[in-house]
Amino acid sequence: MAKAPTTRIDRLLSSLGYGSRTDIARMARAGDIVLDGVRLRDVTRRIPLTPDLPACMVVDGAPLDPLPGLVVLLHKPLGMTCSHKEDGPLVYDILPARWQHRNPTISTVGRLDKQTSGLLLLTDDGDLLHRIISPKRHVQKTYRVTLARPLNGNEAALFAAGDLMLAGEDKPLAPAALDVVSDTEALLHITEGRYHQVRRMFAATGNHVEALHREKLGNLSLPDDLAPGDWTLLREDQIALIFQGG
Repeated sequence: MAKAPTTRIDRLLSSLGYGSRTDIARMARAGDIVLDGVRLRDVTRRIPLTPDLPACMVVDGAPLDPLPGLVVLLHKPLGMTCSHKEDGPLVYDILPARWQHRNPTISTVGRLDKQTSGLLLLTDDGDLLHRIISPKRHVQKTYRVTLARPLNGNEAALFAAGDLMLAGEDKPLAPAALDVVSDTEALLHITEGRYHQVRRMFAATGNHVEALHREKLGNLSLPDDLAPGDWTLLREDQIALIFQGG
């Protein structure tokens, strides 16, 4: 079995957003860094980056933050944006403040617009992020759609045909599946992520999306007990669900 890579304590904690190396050294002198019950004074010491390190190290009275490679599942509330270029509160503001200073940085996996709620992933794993959003992966996204007017009845066939052209585009949408819940509510399963795609799809049928909520990514579902604005870290087996069929 290969040995775990090692890193200096000050370099690790700085990359996790705890402060500069000078800040980390000051914390150590104050006795605020503890590993396996022993206060650490020498922050230049190298330690192995093992999966159980966050459970073994305490920083400023709390367990060490997750190591690089974290994946956050967030129940995105309405009114929050995923882009720093948009006005309003950001989804990043929900996470611990120091996580905004982590290196590598944490990014959203795709985006949900301000008026869309539901399942949103954030990660600092660039390779994983690109695997999820890559068109070649065909990761299915499931949205619960509430409409202003009753369905026409031909939407399922129209979306499944694979020849629906959105206004202003020159390439038809990939086939999508529609499950009707009621006259004005449906579940839409898509594998693309074009700009405001779901809203534009229903606009093409003469309808208007009143509410939009993402429930699933692949076979990963938004937990029923995760309230808007709450988040949780995903395990490896949960991440694997993203790449399973919907």
